[in-house]
Amino acid sequence: MSARIFIPRDTTALSLGADSVAQRLEYEAAERGLEVTLIRNGSRGMAWLEPLVEIETSQGRMAYGPVTSADVPSLLDAGLLEGRTEHPLSQGRTDAIPWLARQQRLTFARIGVTDPLSLDDYRAHDGFRGLDKALAESPQHLVDEVKDSGLRGRGGAAFPTGIKWQTVLDAPAEQKYIVCNADEGDSGTFADRLVMECDPYLLIEGMAIAGLAVGATQGYIYLRSEYPLAHRILEAAIARAEAAGYLGDNIGDSGHTFHLEIRLGAGAYICGEETSLLESLEGKRGQVRFKPPLPAIEGFFGRPTVVNNVLTLAAVPYIIASGARAYAHYGMGRSRGTLALQLAGNVKYGGLVELAFGTTLRELMENYGGGTLSGRPLRAVQVGGPLGAYLPESQWDLPLDYETFAADDAVVGHGGIVMFDDSVDMAEQARFSMEFCRIESCGKCTPCRIGSARGVEVIDRIRRNDNRDSNLALLSELCETMEDGSLCAMGGMTPYPVQSALTHFPDDFLRQAEGEQA
Repeated sequence: MSARIFIPRDTTALSLGADSVAQRLEYEAAERGLEVTLIRNGSRGMAWLEPLVEIETSQGRMAYGPVTSADVPSLLDAGLLEGRTEHPLSQGRTDAIPWLARQQRLTFARIGVTDPLSLDDYRAHDGFRGLDKALAESPQHLVDEVKDSGLRGRGGAAFPTGIKWQTVLDAPAEQKYIVCNADEGDSGTFADRLVMECDPYLLIEGMAIAGLAVGATQGYIYLRSEYPLAHRILEAAIARAEAAGYLGDNIGDSGHTFHLEIRLGAGAYICGEETSLLESLEGKRGQVRFKPPLPAIEGFFGRPTVVNNVLTLAAVPYIIASGARAYAHYGMGRSRGTLALQLAGNVKYGGLVELAFGTTLRELMENYGGGTLSGRPLRAVQVGGPLGAYLPESQWDLPLDYETFAADDAVVGHGGIVMFDDSVDMAEQARFSMEFCRIESCGKCTPCRIGSARGVEVIDRIRRNDNRDSNLALLSELCETMEDGSLCAMGGMTPYPVQSALTHFPDDFLRQAEGEQA
């Protein structure tokens, strides 16, 4: 009987040599006369163990990692095909690895388990259950389920998804659209990419359900151009879903129509903002639109449009299949369900952790992240992407909850968590935030376009001890102007990391000045 071996083919695993491991395994098996079936699955999200090799046994899958091509002969010698655990790279049964077993995986239940492009695998692991139920329900029922689940936008804004869908459902129009924001550009984030590369039918199912819920017959995935592998996988998955009747003019012989296409972004961070994305999708320069009107009323080419993040749409199949109450059971306060937390930066065990809202940063960084990779003390953490605040240790016991974070001048955002040890220069990080805004601003509004450029200059003067007190006051006023006067969150949130660095790490802004005086 052929042994079934799983080796991931997502971007992270490939960058760490997964293809070389797969080739070496096939070569060694042929040389030894061993019969193996190699399956290129998705990643489990444990980046610190990639490439992860799994073997299917009667006790479940056994894991080995991180594996290099040079490790393959010794693994086979040590009984890899029997799932033996004597090898130093053995991690035991995959689903018993504590880092994985302690999670609450609802959205990411299938990643790493299935072949991403296998419809049989997807269906065997509860795939399309949500769509099947949706085809038998009224649009209002679907919208009510999403409302009752408490699902909020996972792209960062945290707007109630059901309210947005209700607005589009109620808007009179002959044509409506579903647009997926897959322009994942925040530093330290990769959850969208994992969905698209490791479980693409989940996103397809979520978008099809959204179409049924609001009466939209056309969907677009606005995909970050820097994700070529996700592009290839999604294109193949869409074609197979169409052939199987899950997309097209007559979904599941129901008479309902939903078509889906991919459009590539052009490398602009600002196109992660929904109105700028729509401008780009229409073939224009990606600039922020004035609101109102909201995209839900006048969106893509002036038609009612649902614009949701990948993770938001990917949560929908579970909600419809299992019911709103099952999803809302997780979480705290108004933050219901689970959140995809992405551990990055100076972290020992980086990767994707899916947990219910309410987990503290400290628990996440210590119990899952394992502290810093450098072994040095952790000093600061940025949550929510490049526009999120830098949090000192005094804020690490905050539960991950939208309202709790907002009350403490922080943001959860897209769930990206970037860790820094005590060697970090927080004045340089503050400067980076302003520089990032200067480069990525769409240029439409003055506070963002000019404010960020002046912000870089002011921070440089502060670090040179050039009229320091006056420039600190000027920087504070500049941040206030950007926060209150910018057209969108690009300029409005850039002050968050700058002000947090000034508040919590003021000594870092003195170092350059003291060095020059010495």
